[in-house]
Amino acid sequence: MTHPSVTPSAAPSAAADQQLELAAQFDALHAARARTDLAARLYSAAMGEDHPHEVADSSSCDWPLLGLMVSRLRMRPGQLLVDVGCGTGGTGLWLARALAARLVGFDISAVAIAQATARRPHFIAAADRAAFHVARLDVTGLPDGCAHGVVCVDAFSFAPDRDGAMRELGRILAPGGRLVLTRALRRGAEPVWEEQARAAGLTVEHVDERPSEPAMWERLYRLWIDHAEELRRDLGDVQAQNMLREAHRMLPALPGRRAVLLTLRRPARSPAAPVPAGRMTGPVRHPDDGPASSERTPQ
Repeated sequence: MTHPSVTPSAAPSAAADQQLELAAQFDALHAARARTDLAARLYSAAMGEDHPHEVADSSSCDWPLLGLMVSRLRMRPGQLLVDVGCGTGGTGLWLARALAARLVGFDISAVAIAQATARRPHFIAAADRAAFHVARLDVTGLPDGCAHGVVCVDAFSFAPDRDGAMRELGRILAPGGRLVLTRALRRGAEPVWEEQARAAGLTVEHVDERPSEPAMWERLYRLWIDHAEELRRDLGDVQAQNMLREAHRMLPALPGRRAVLLTLRRPARSPAAPVPAGRMTGPVRHPDDGPASSERTPQ
């Protein structure tokens, strides 16, 4: 298989500097979690029977979500799937195997990419059917229209410019292809995904509610708090403190949280939407963003 060539990104900007700092944080997180199975055991306890042990991603990806994504992507064997913010690769590798698709995954964390690459043989025997590289959501380096399907689980909220990230993901999507991504809204917020999709030349095909997602995060955060000493012992003080801070910050925001899986489609015959002239390139805040961490979930 020939993977799409990756074009080097442009010179760093303020947003790029922000992403470099975030990458360093995720590098440290993935390195720490690779040393112990404690985090994986707590995710498993929080999800119960819905936990896909083989996938083993630090996200809200469960069995219902995997089945729903397979149904919504509607890909044919041999087509290209792009896993956006792939982390350690489990979700994209599982989906690529289930769909008999080729896979390209990217993430801002070089440590996560190394782990995803190492996991590839467990899911896909042929080395040329799956590749991973380091990239940002808004600067993927992938060619126009290369992807027949794009998946993004719990990563979109980390883009410094969500409008720009949506346009970038729309750019790499082939005519007729679909993008499935998880999104969440704080209580009382109005969604902006219709406008974001339209600006990227995409249409909203499905909005699937995920009513059990907030309760899963509540169980997980409380498990982190209950196992604080074990987290410090196995992951170190810095990572444990980051997780506990996340848990205490997010727990009050969970009541009323709305979580969904969006399915966006590039029309089969439609030119890419133009990028408005003079558009801001820095972080953009929307009414559904809430506090900086309100939509974010751990990776």
